[in-house]
Amino acid sequence: MARLEAVCSTFPGPAAPRLLTYAGVGGKADVALLLFAAELQDLSILQRKAEQAFPPGTLVPVYSYLSVTELPEYVATDDDLKAILARDAVVPGHPQFEERFAAAQKRNTEYQHYRLYPEVENWEIMCFYPMNKKRSGTDNWYSLDFETRKKLMASHARTGRKYSGRISQLITGSAGIDDWEWGVTLMAHQLDAIKEIVYEMRFDEVSARFGEFGPFYINLRLPPTELWSHLGL
Repeated sequence: MARLEAVCSTFPGPAAPRLLTYAGVGGKADVALLLFAAELQDLSILQRKAEQAFPPGTLVPVYSYLSVTELPEYVATDDDLKAILARDAVVPGHPQFEERFAAAQKRNTEYQHYRLYPEVENWEIMCFYPMNKKRSGTDNWYSLDFETRKKLMASHARTGRKYSGRISQLITGSAGIDDWEWGVTLMAHQLDAIKEIVYEMRFDEVSARFGEFGPFYINLRLPPTELWSHLGL
């Protein structure tokens, strides 16, 4: 326990490098480790340090997932921000345009920064699942033109924003790196928030028509001392 505590305290976050420890719930796994590092070599070293903190033979890996932070290709442009303001009749020349446009740019810049350099919330529950965009007959995400995909993703994002304060979300890319195309990590204070957002998003066309999902893992955030006690080690 002391060795694991030492590793975690050496990399306390909130940004990379970082190691967070969880207890798995539901029987798929007993322990979950969430690791962040700026470089692949650093991630490998951090992984080995975490594994060596457990007694020999204690850990038997049942699932792993490797991905990278990235900006989505649908990230809002200045023209997109102006179009959003125009829906409220706030256009260049409007008394509030410059103020609201600057605020929108600031939010967009912060979104892009934290998408690339996440500071993961230290909330009580973590859900992870991998996903793909479907490539099946007429339901082929990659055969859609860019503007159609961007419109669908904008609708999907609006659903997600309704859960601000209840869900903190991190999406990482893994095409060519792992068996799925994206990894989705949801942090929450209560389990019902995770169930609600996943269920509601099922009705968005981007999920209902084009989404494919892997296994779901639910975990409780426990620092090393509590995790050791929880596991009976």
